[in-house]
Amino acid sequence: MSTSRPELERLVRLAWPIAGAQVGNMLMGIVDTLFVGRVGVDALAALSLGNAFLYGTLLIGQGLVLGIDPLVTQAHGAADGRATALALQRGLVVSGFVTLLVSLALWFTEPVLVALGQEPALAEAAGGYIDVQIPTIGALYAYLALRSYLQGRGIVRPALVAMLLANVTNVLFNWVLVFGHLGMPALGLRGSGIATALSRLVLVAALVGLVWAGRLHDGAWTQWSRAALDRAALRRILAYGLPIALQMGFEVWAFSAATLLAGRLGAASVAAHTIALNLASFSFMMPLGIAQAACTRVGNLVGAGRSEAASHAARVAIGLGAAVMACWALVFVTLRSVLPGLYTPDAAVIGLAATILPIAGAFQIFDGVQVVAAGALRAIGDTRPAAVLNFAGYWLVALPLAAWLTVREGAGLTAIWWSLCLGLLLVASGLVVFVRRRMPGVS
Repeated sequence: MSTSRPELERLVRLAWPIAGAQVGNMLMGIVDTLFVGRVGVDALAALSLGNAFLYGTLLIGQGLVLGIDPLVTQAHGAADGRATALALQRGLVVSGFVTLLVSLALWFTEPVLVALGQEPALAEAAGGYIDVQIPTIGALYAYLALRSYLQGRGIVRPALVAMLLANVTNVLFNWVLVFGHLGMPALGLRGSGIATALSRLVLVAALVGLVWAGRLHDGAWTQWSRAALDRAALRRILAYGLPIALQMGFEVWAFSAATLLAGRLGAASVAAHTIALNLASFSFMMPLGIAQAACTRVGNLVGAGRSEAASHAARVAIGLGAAVMACWALVFVTLRSVLPGLYTPDAAVIGLAATILPIAGAFQIFDGVQVVAAGALRAIGDTRPAAVLNFAGYWLVALPLAAWLTVREGAGLTAIWWSLCLGLLLVASGLVVFVRRRMPGVS
């Protein structure tokens, strides 16, 4: 415990601002929902459809940008400022490439939603909501690259400050553009899309401003040159990033598929499922922050040539992730009949949600372990296991089992969540095995 406590304190100092920034990112979506919900049911439905396609696509692109994580963290640990700077510059080049691909995909939001069986009017409105955001997609990815550059060097608070500022401006922009205040026309759903786009510009501008004003790039910067376009180096980032993108894609679309299965059980079931998923997503921000802190800490130690210390840091981080989510599991179990009431007064929905929240609690413990283990592996550049195991756990085990139980056997909502829990147990167990093999000393 004497050797673990200092490491635990370092991880917590790194993790809480990262987790706070992640919560801030969630809050931007919640604010959009609250404003658009006052416009009308159709506008809210179009927002939900648009965001489902938008965030699923954005996350895949984000995974590619996160390919710079092992390069930044290890270069910083080795005190190689030039390599750290080149990792950021090349990350920005990759961000530009990713922006083009993602923007192209998002232009087809409306026809994709129609092809998936959504109402044409809702699909058109969702497409309009996303179209106005496309010009600032590049700003989002630039922010992510700069955030990774700072986090990899242990500088975590500026991203939180920038996110808080973006949240404040997002509320203001929504108020002005959705309802038509300060002389602006009331643009409804489209206005919320513009507000989100403008807030992304504020987000990246604020972070750049904080870096510049605080000289946070000192010691880890070099002039732009052709080295930033080195093909082998860019391919290396993509080689790291592509499995991360696949992992994120497998996970987010798996939950979308689970929601579709819940929808077959009726409106009350899908509402209860959505409540449990929302609570689980909120609590997940904490181990996600720990995972990114673990990536920074482990990568820095590996870069410094301290492999045993890196193994110890990974062990402490995985334990911290499991412990935090065990606390959340306790909350879910003890407040299983209270928490759903924050979302709806419907007794049937509250009752269904209460039956699956204890399962979600067990699910959360495995989720905490797997995301932190994946972060530790990302620090050493081993990004493939998480992608492979997420595909196997969700798409080969959890979803087929859930579909068989609900469609063929007539089981209820609990079957979907127990299936997801089993799949995630397999993912978490597999990643811990990979961590032990790749980083001796981790148990």
